[in-house]
Amino acid sequence: MITVESQASVRSAPTLPLTTRLGPVRIAVTDRDRALAIWRDVVGLELISEDAEALHLGVEGRELITLELGAEGPFPDRSLGLYHVAIHVPTRKALAEMMVRALSRRVRVSPTDHLVSEAIYLWDHDNNGIEITFETPWRGRIGEAEEGVYVRTIDGSPHSGREAIDVDDLIGELDDVNTVPALMPAGTRIGHIHLHVNDLELAMRFYRDGIGFGGLFIMRRFGMGDLGLDYPPHTIAFNIWSGPNATQANKGSAGLRWFHIVVPDAKTLTEIRARLTALGGEIGDTNEGLETKDPAGNLVRVVVG
Repeated sequence: MITVESQASVRSAPTLPLTTRLGPVRIAVTDRDRALAIWRDVVGLELISEDAEALHLGVEGRELITLELGAEGPFPDRSLGLYHVAIHVPTRKALAEMMVRALSRRVRVSPTDHLVSEAIYLWDHDNNGIEITFETPWRGRIGEAEEGVYVRTIDGSPHSGREAIDVDDLIGELDDVNTVPALMPAGTRIGHIHLHVNDLELAMRFYRDGIGFGGLFIMRRFGMGDLGLDYPPHTIAFNIWSGPNATQANKGSAGLRWFHIVVPDAKTLTEIRARLTALGGEIGDTNEGLETKDPAGNLVRVVVG
C-alpha cells in the first residue's frame, strides 16, 4: 500500500499581499564574456549597464539579473545555495525562441514538461542554474499525493511532471527559425527561485511563517518543498538534493549572493520583521529594507517597491 503524504500541516494562505514579487537576483560569475555568452546571447537578457563590479541585465530597461564579477571559481556541486533562478516568459513562442538561441549555439539544455509549466533548464559556465518557464496551469494540478501520484492532468490522469517537451512541437510556435529575436519580450520576469537547503521543515517555516508566503507542499519522497502567493505558479522552491552534509560554498565561488523580495508597502516590511524576530532570525537593515538569511544561509533582501 502506498503511503499518501498529507499536506494538511504544510498548506496555508499567504500572509504577504498578493502584489509581492521577486526582484533582481544577484549571482556571482568568474568571467564577463563567458557569462554574457549565456545570460545575454542564449537566455536573451539585455545588458542594461555595467561597471567594474557587476553586469546589470534585464528586459526593456528593467533589471532582473545582476551578475557580480570576480568569482574565483564555479559554484561547486553538493553545495547549499542556488539550484536555479526561473525567468518566466509571457508566451510559448518566447520559450521556443530561447530554445532556438540555445540550439544554434550548441548549448546543452534540458526541456521538461511539468504539466503546470513547460521549462527549459540550462547552466552558465560557472554552474549557475537557470530555468526559462512558460506557465500552463490550465493543463493540470500538482500537490497532494493521491495513490503516490503528485501530478495530474485536468481530467485526473496521472502525469510524471518530468516528461520531455516535444521540441519539434515547441519550435512549431515560430514562423521562421531564422529570424528569432535576440532578446526576451516585454512581460518577462523573475517568476521563482529554487534553492538548495538542508532541512525541508526549517525552510518551510522560514519562508511561510517568517517571510509570509503560502505553504503549498513538502514532497518528502522527492526531497523538495514549495511556497507561493496565489498558486500557480510557485514563488519559492527548495530541495535537499545536495545532501545532509552540504554547506554554503566558499565566498570566492560563483553562485547566489542574494535575491530580492519586493513588498508593496512599509507596513508589510514591518510585519515581516516582526515574524522573523519571533522565529529568532537575525535581521539587518539596508537602505531599502531588511536582509536576513534562511536556515541554510541563503541571503534574502526584502525591499519596498
